[in-house]
Amino acid sequence: MSSARPEVLVEDQKDDGTFRVHRSAFLSDEIHAAEMQRVFERSWLFIGHESELAEKGEYRRRKIAGRSIIFVRSDDGEIRAFHNTCPHRGAIVCRQDKGVAKAFQCFYHAWTFNSRGQLKGIPGKDGYDGGTFDAAERSLKPVARFESYRGFHFVSFQEDIQPLYDYLAGAREYLDLIVDQSPSGQLRVADGSHQYSIRANWKLLAENSIDGYHGMPTHQTYFEYVAEAGGLGGKGGKKLHGRGHSLGNGHACVEYWAPWGRPVARWVPIMGEEAKPAIEAAKAEIVERQGAEKADRICEWNRNMLIYPNLVINDIMSTTIRTFWPVSKDYMEIDAWAIAPVEEGEGEALQTRLHNFLEFLGPGGFATPDDVEALESCQIGFEAGGEQWNDVSRGMKREALVDDELQMRAFWRQWVAQIEGYEIDDWGDAPLPDELVTPDAERTWAIT
Repeated sequence: MSSARPEVLVEDQKDDGTFRVHRSAFLSDEIHAAEMQRVFERSWLFIGHESELAEKGEYRRRKIAGRSIIFVRSDDGEIRAFHNTCPHRGAIVCRQDKGVAKAFQCFYHAWTFNSRGQLKGIPGKDGYDGGTFDAAERSLKPVARFESYRGFHFVSFQEDIQPLYDYLAGAREYLDLIVDQSPSGQLRVADGSHQYSIRANWKLLAENSIDGYHGMPTHQTYFEYVAEAGGLGGKGGKKLHGRGHSLGNGHACVEYWAPWGRPVARWVPIMGEEAKPAIEAAKAEIVERQGAEKADRICEWNRNMLIYPNLVINDIMSTTIRTFWPVSKDYMEIDAWAIAPVEEGEGEALQTRLHNFLEFLGPGGFATPDDVEALESCQIGFEAGGEQWNDVSRGMKREALVDDELQMRAFWRQWVAQIEGYEIDDWGDAPLPDELVTPDAERTWAIT
């Protein structure tokens, strides 16, 4: 089924508290094509973390919005990103997903490029004598824009896009909370990744990743497991509480307290007594370095953040980087990595973190299979017809709570602006009257 594009894709009535998304956004081949051109060609896209390229010549081959890109630390120590195509006749020059190499050679005609992308070898070079052949012009082409923030590297195919620092907007604060877990300010991506797919539209995972409303009903089994395993305690006992935030430029976050432990740095009984001293020492170090208030956020609180359009960083019982790429209107591919402070080394804290990563966030964990089933169920429901609109108006007329949908509205406002070709400067809801603003209120749920 391919749904035609309607006149109105997103109905956003801030004063009336109405926000709806037309389901053709998930069903239309035309809209999928427009997204590739207007969203993924005109946004900053995460390509990798600096720790993945620890030594000179180390590279990763990444597929970014359908393009094959080489992410490499060159022999001069600089990190670069190149289009993975030979300037001669087009074949890819990097044929492995990762490795260490002094050079990249096209297997078709053996043109050879160094790790800085410079053309250095041509069989039968004399065949070009007398012409206008310029080796520099036939070097690997860098991506249009390539910038980083605190070790997180992004590319953009739009030359005149705003600087990454400005694009990240309010998301920088939440990236800082993750990086500042490390005494040295350095993180490390664990070797290996999870790769899987979902038969659903990519925007469903964007929504799901920052949706506090689905947590209790969809992942009830996990909360029961945590309770039975002794994972409760501290602030609120069996309650979760927190808030949703719009961070600008389509980015959004839900920040909340939950009963599970955090390797940096909240110990709970399920981690075992042997892990307690190291985790408590890590917390004491963060308090001394960052102060009590920020340390409380770093150690005790959880964050699920979407950096528009398709980067999710879950800083919860483990810290996870996840990207998801649309292949078609109803199929996406996902990559996920665990990330941790370098100081954890290979010790107990890292093992606890990786166990938590697999237990909840892995493709076979408590959460991910639930989410995959839910999103594929939505896609089937869209195909069923009848209803034409999704309602995304929860909490629109109150101060946003953790189970409200402000976060999704922030995403959709940026998405529709890009699809329709206009700019916006406000990703939040209409200002509330003073009597409805309750800064100290927090939505809580009991775990039964």
